[in-house]
Amino acid sequence: MQTIKSLLFVINSQQYVNALILAKKLAQIAQQQGYDSAIISVQDELPEQDFDTVVFIGQTPSQLDAFNDYAVATISLQQAMDNAEQSLQDALSNSKTVAQLATQPNDQRQAQNFVAVTACPTGVAHTFMAAEALQQGAAKLGYRIQVETQGSVGAKNILTDEAIAAADIVILATDIEVNTDRFVGKRVYRCGTGFALKQTDKAFAEAITEAKVLESSKQNSQKTNQDANKEKTGVYKHLLTGVSFMLPMVVAGGLLIALSLCFGLNAAEEAGSLAAVLKQIGAAAFSLMVPMLAGYIAYSIADRPGLAPGLVGGLIATQLNAGFLGGIVAGFLAGYIALFLAKKIKLPTSLEALKPILIVPLLGTLSVGLIMFYVVGHPVAQIFEMMKDFLNNMGTTNAVLMGIVLASMMCIDLGGPINKAAYAFTVGLLTTNTYMPMAATMAGGMVPAIGMAIATLLAKQKFNQSERDAGKAAFVLGLCFISEGAIPFAAKDPIRVIPACIAGGAVTGALVALFHCELVTPHGGIFVLLIPNAISHAWLYLAAIAIGSCITGVIYALLKRREVVEVQAA
Repeated sequence: MQTIKSLLFVINSQQYVNALILAKKLAQIAQQQGYDSAIISVQDELPEQDFDTVVFIGQTPSQLDAFNDYAVATISLQQAMDNAEQSLQDALSNSKTVAQLATQPNDQRQAQNFVAVTACPTGVAHTFMAAEALQQGAAKLGYRIQVETQGSVGAKNILTDEAIAAADIVILATDIEVNTDRFVGKRVYRCGTGFALKQTDKAFAEAITEAKVLESSKQNSQKTNQDANKEKTGVYKHLLTGVSFMLPMVVAGGLLIALSLCFGLNAAEEAGSLAAVLKQIGAAAFSLMVPMLAGYIAYSIADRPGLAPGLVGGLIATQLNAGFLGGIVAGFLAGYIALFLAKKIKLPTSLEALKPILIVPLLGTLSVGLIMFYVVGHPVAQIFEMMKDFLNNMGTTNAVLMGIVLASMMCIDLGGPINKAAYAFTVGLLTTNTYMPMAATMAGGMVPAIGMAIATLLAKQKFNQSERDAGKAAFVLGLCFISEGAIPFAAKDPIRVIPACIAGGAVTGALVALFHCELVTPHGGIFVLLIPNAISHAWLYLAAIAIGSCITGVIYALLKRREVVEVQAA
């Protein structure tokens, strides 16, 4: 190998100041090792001096024509910050000419351009927080990224065909299944929104090393089971997909029925009255909840061919009074039957188009219908009836215990799998007209973020300015039932934050059950109080949230270590 005598460091990063500092550090290391070096920006003209190797700081430029006569290498900002000397050694040993770089397979080039999609079951908090984390992480690491959010209000910042074509890697940070047809042929990496939010640097590192070429959109369900440490996937992910699509029906139906009560408790009994019409519309929305749940569980498993069998299976579950439990069973039956049929049925190429629109929906719907009617439908309906009887007749002690458990689960992982499991369970209970668990779940989910805000007010001297600012944001997020507002605090100090949140949440859940508070809608936070009859015993409900939040705030204010701020100030 030719001995390298002179190096040219070329800064190509949006974080110019950081890149310049790191370039000077690398140049100093190079000088200590006997190299001559110079530093320029990628926009500058090349100096007349000859250089053996050009080292880009940040990312590789898209246009390399000016560097055809040199060997080139790239050092990301993160690599330089982690170990400048080692990163320089690796760059020099792996340098290549521009011609060699152009002939290198795409999956062996250093990835610089990313596109991403984020989506969570409710489409409110994790969707956007994960997107922001990926954007900030990319800026820190010297990468370029465009992120599309698929939230509750629809897709935003939709990726263009040009952006997808230019991307080295596609990151799908999703807790539910999303359509991936447009990414076929690209290197795709999958993780959950929580993983992208809490371990952003690791997500990028794994994306570069583990992303695989997506050969077809039907790789959706099978690919994500490889690393259970990232996020719960498989069955759990399919269930959350169904819950995500069911939520609008629950919200619309519950609030419309609540509004019908504004005209009086018996006003809806008068035929043709506005109250009766509102109740009828709400009941229609409620009647679609279980079919939507089942249909989109099946869609998550088998894509479009599973949708029809799932919807029909969910409707049959409703007719058999099997409720949301029957809908879950029907959804998984429909999904796996449709997936089995799609894989096993082989047709001539000329008839292949009939499979997803005729053969699979027909056979799948027939199979699910027969199984629901003759095998599982009635037993599940009996189990569902027993569960309803227990919930509707449970005493105060059992109700309080349920409130404690559900509210505590909402505080354990702040939007993670345990939080979502509790939430999905209580949303399902709305189909049984059981509303207390939903009230306990929402109240418990509001406590962590509000509690952290209270802690920053009670012990200002223990928090730096950025943490106090995060506390203000957390207060607003908590009022909106976005428990993820406490994540910045939990990420820094989980041993103290999580127990404090659980303590406050448990007290809130117990009080909600004790006060017999009931909530008819699964989202909205404090703002549902503006809707008449959405929550019963509204003032007691507010008191429960306030008491639990204060308990969390006081506990963490006492547990928070003052030394953290002193170290930072030093």
